[in-house]
Amino acid sequence: MLVGAYSWGVVSDTYGRKKGFLGSALVTSIAGLLSSFAPNYISLLILRGVVGVGIGCGHVFTSWFLEFVPVANRGAWMIVFSTFWTVGTIVEASLAWWIVPTYGWRWLLGVSAIPSLVALMSYGLVPESPRYLCAQGKLSEARRILEKGATLNQKELPVGLLVSDHITTLTNDNESLENAPLLSSTKSETRSPSLFMLLSPKLIKTTLLLWFLYFANTFSYYGIILLTSQLSIGQSECDSPTLHSETINDSSLYVNVFITSLAELPGLGLAFFILDRVGRKISMEIMLVAGFFLLLPLVVHQNEVMTTGFLFGARMFISASFIIVCIYAPEVYPTSLRTTGVGIATAIGRIGGMVCPLIAVGMGSGCHQTLPVILFEVTILLSALSVVILPFETKGKELADTVDSPVQVK
Repeated sequence: MLVGAYSWGVVSDTYGRKKGFLGSALVTSIAGLLSSFAPNYISLLILRGVVGVGIGCGHVFTSWFLEFVPVANRGAWMIVFSTFWTVGTIVEASLAWWIVPTYGWRWLLGVSAIPSLVALMSYGLVPESPRYLCAQGKLSEARRILEKGATLNQKELPVGLLVSDHITTLTNDNESLENAPLLSSTKSETRSPSLFMLLSPKLIKTTLLLWFLYFANTFSYYGIILLTSQLSIGQSECDSPTLHSETINDSSLYVNVFITSLAELPGLGLAFFILDRVGRKISMEIMLVAGFFLLLPLVVHQNEVMTTGFLFGARMFISASFIIVCIYAPEVYPTSLRTTGVGIATAIGRIGGMVCPLIAVGMGSGCHQTLPVILFEVTILLSALSVVILPFETKGKELADTVDSPVQVK
């Protein structure tokens, strides 16, 4: 997923959102189906790794959808969109609970490839992003997509023209809507996006802070999941991971994933309610602070009910914080390098997910619950401080198309 996150971002910013979507759907569906027929363990690992590369395109879908949503309720709709990740997790746990004990893991992998196949078959039905087309100077193609969308929704397009950014900057704030551009475009940044553009003077602070936030949120999110499996499954006292694996049957593992995934739904509901009202930065702060205080009592051992409750609440808020970061990042980057910027941030976040088990399981083995909890608490606290110094608030702001026209500074 780490490789895929960056690769699909570059492909989507260079060749279009649809091309990134097509490549991801092809890789995920084909490798997913083949993995169900894997003849040995090594080939299974390789094929599932290829599936991970395909799934790394997830952030492209977020940016793509974002570019269609109106400013006024963009946050709420992005939360609705993000909810499908949680729903997918719950459905997959349910399928594993039902299929694996009776039919085996091959059937689970085969069935799990079906959504990717459906997405692949729908390729011809989905439009390219008009904003991306405008950023590439393809105004006529963008206009046709907007007209088709207006016809489909039985609406009329607002009066206006698709114009270049240098004309847009001359538009007076008090001009009538008849003269306001629908979308802006430029041909100055059609070259392939690069890391150097993300580290340009106008974006470097935002980029570095987002890298840390992706890393820290992923690290904390999977850390809480690991704590849930170590502290809440069938025992109220801390034991080694080996003992847990010996005492937990397959069915209870699926039940655990199912139940703990439900914790994310209330957090998403809260984010849906406040995101467009108080803004992205304040929403992230609320989620991180709440997660910090809910995890704090677990510095010392609690009974099983208290432990489960605190972990449920912590996962609810930290997962919501992570989703808000994933909404904020594509909003703050310009169209010309939106998926590349988010792709690199996502890849760095995956590194946080990779190192988390190595650190957390090692620190939490035996009976050392306090150390990993303190580590996650420090990570969450640093995340909250990073949000405070983020230079942009994207609530109610139009998406930027170029580095020279970024989101307004708060």
